[in-house]
Amino acid sequence: MVQGEVRSGRSRAKTDDEGGHDVVVVGLGPVAAGVAAWLSEHGSDPVRMLDHVPSEAGAAALAGTRAVVFVAHSGNLAETLAVPAGRRRTDAVADAERLLAAARTARVGHVVAVSSAMVLGARPGQGPLGDDAPLVDPVDGLGDGAVGDLLAVEAVLARAARRRGGPRVAVLRPAPLVGPGIDTLVTRHFEAPRLLTVRGTEREWQLLHVDDLGAAVGVVLDHGLRGPLTVGSTDVLTAREVEVAAGMRRIELAAVTAFGTAERLHRVGVLPAPASELAYTVYPWTVTSSALLAAGWVPRWPAAACLDVLLEGVQGRTALGGRRVGARDAAALGAAGAAVAAIGTAAVWRQARARRRR
Repeated sequence: MVQGEVRSGRSRAKTDDEGGHDVVVVGLGPVAAGVAAWLSEHGSDPVRMLDHVPSEAGAAALAGTRAVVFVAHSGNLAETLAVPAGRRRTDAVADAERLLAAARTARVGHVVAVSSAMVLGARPGQGPLGDDAPLVDPVDGLGDGAVGDLLAVEAVLARAARRRGGPRVAVLRPAPLVGPGIDTLVTRHFEAPRLLTVRGTEREWQLLHVDDLGAAVGVVLDHGLRGPLTVGSTDVLTAREVEVAAGMRRIELAAVTAFGTAERLHRVGVLPAPASELAYTVYPWTVTSSALLAAGWVPRWPAAACLDVLLEGVQGRTALGGRRVGARDAAALGAAGAAVAAIGTAAVWRQARARRRR
């Protein structure tokens, strides 16, 4: 456990149910760092950072705290994939339970969790998802992926929100995040040689800069909001606009081919995420941000600027199906005529072999 002091903002008078005067951001990775940086620059309270709430003396670690920001979505896919799935989920649930128990004992007034709008699912033809959109069914093939981890953490948060006498609980569910160091399945989608699309489906692209996420957390803290809250840029990009801006060609596959190939490649360890998570790169999961906008949240980063940040961050990297490959591997794939996005890789290999036999 590492604790760091972040530059303090202006002091703010606490309400009667709050046990302290500062804000503690708990979490590892670029999302936690970005949120803490925004709050320290623009917020009204001193800000501290913790990697985790310790298993012993957890309440003492939160002493003097009026609010905890729990960043469950790290934005660091490489670190996430480095931990075996079973242990990762067990640790995530234990971290959430320990944090909430410590917050209750320390009389923290407010817990704000950062999850992801991925917990609401991605489906063909799906319209914008509101704050009250239902969670995706955990048994719908989510398996050992990051979405299943977040659903498990949200179940812990939901139980805590129902308990009397504990802190107010808010859960932010952001659209795909961009910003310094952020590494997710969506950002890796743009590291592929081509953009994978599913035949007959056109998706809109909504993104969110981590600075605007920090601002959203600030609004939640200032207004004492609770419950689930979606958050994303107020504009979207069409698939064509994204292709032009990225300078990338698409490869189009039938859904049965894309998801079937993904399942086989995940089963043998080629792909890092379960096939179900392919949906988040090919189907829409746009959100409305209704409650936050009503409370005065104003995002500063339009979708096009967010895409520019994403594309700048992935320059010089190559990923296939979410798994990064080195320059030698990428060159070999290109020489074989298989410069394709994500799950299309295996399909194009089969097509190339068929052409050589003619």
